[in-house]
Amino acid sequence: MAFSSSLWSSLIVPNPNRATISPRFSHKPHKLPLSPAFAIPPLSTATAADVSGAIDGTTVAVVSGGFVAALAAVLSLTDPERRRQLQAEEVGGGDKEVVREYFNNSGFQRWKKIYGDTDEVNRVQRDIRLGHSKTVENTLSMLKDEGSLQGVTVCDAGCGTGSLSIPLAKEGAVVFASDISAAMVAEAEKQAKEQLVASENGSTPVLPKFAVKDLESLDGKYDTVVCLDVLIHYPQSKADGMIGHLASLANNRLILSFAPKTFYYDILKRIGELFPGPSKATRAYLHSEADVERALKKVGWTIRKKGLITTQFYFARLIEAVPM
Repeated sequence: MAFSSSLWSSLIVPNPNRATISPRFSHKPHKLPLSPAFAIPPLSTATAADVSGAIDGTTVAVVSGGFVAALAAVLSLTDPERRRQLQAEEVGGGDKEVVREYFNNSGFQRWKKIYGDTDEVNRVQRDIRLGHSKTVENTLSMLKDEGSLQGVTVCDAGCGTGSLSIPLAKEGAVVFASDISAAMVAEAEKQAKEQLVASENGSTPVLPKFAVKDLESLDGKYDTVVCLDVLIHYPQSKADGMIGHLASLANNRLILSFAPKTFYYDILKRIGELFPGPSKATRAYLHSEADVERALKKVGWTIRKKGLITTQFYFARLIEAVPM
């Protein structure tokens, strides 16, 4: 799931921004400049209705730097963790159960639109769609840098509606795709059957094998394992284990995207929790690159390529790791 940011109608960052997308990824890891605060369009272009339609558990509020400091002071007076606990109790479990429930119901309808091509999205949702599509595009570029994907086995862990699995199959990859949400998997399989048709030369791509599984339940061995925009649902204590588990499934490469944790982004996320909204059903966890790198090194892997993808309301660190 994409990590998005949104604003309230009364809060505007006046200085303009542009989307930052890394078109290529260096084989030698290096730090890319982090964009300043996201581009916040004036209210004439981003209305309160636009923003409210995009708010969910991965949403943070974007405000000016000075306002961040002022609002940060009142964070200790709220109890968003208690609200999350009550939500978990309603579905009889913890983070995993909340995520499964959300993406099988209201979250499925919301993100199906964002990941799809319908015009029934507001400006914020359309921007998040752009950010996610750029993450998929750069992931495909990473994969194809090593040559043809014909016959390469790929595990798409957290496949959503198939936005990566289907292009991989079109490239000839043998894809195993899974998601915690049965609704998402059903939609991905439906889209795959519609889009993976015979080409002009008569060949038909191999349909991905779809399954309803959480990350912990994945097994097997693959040339490459990809996990995009999923770690946001795991606190670092659990993400370490998930990263190690995903690496154990991969022979050659592991590609991850995650919402980067910085002081500024962390404060913004915490401020966003002051304004729950009816659709904030899931927690949003940020992860520092250092923590992800440490988790990889612990299991004998190292980062080979990395980049930062940001639009106005979406940001993600994308990395490729290989065995040391």
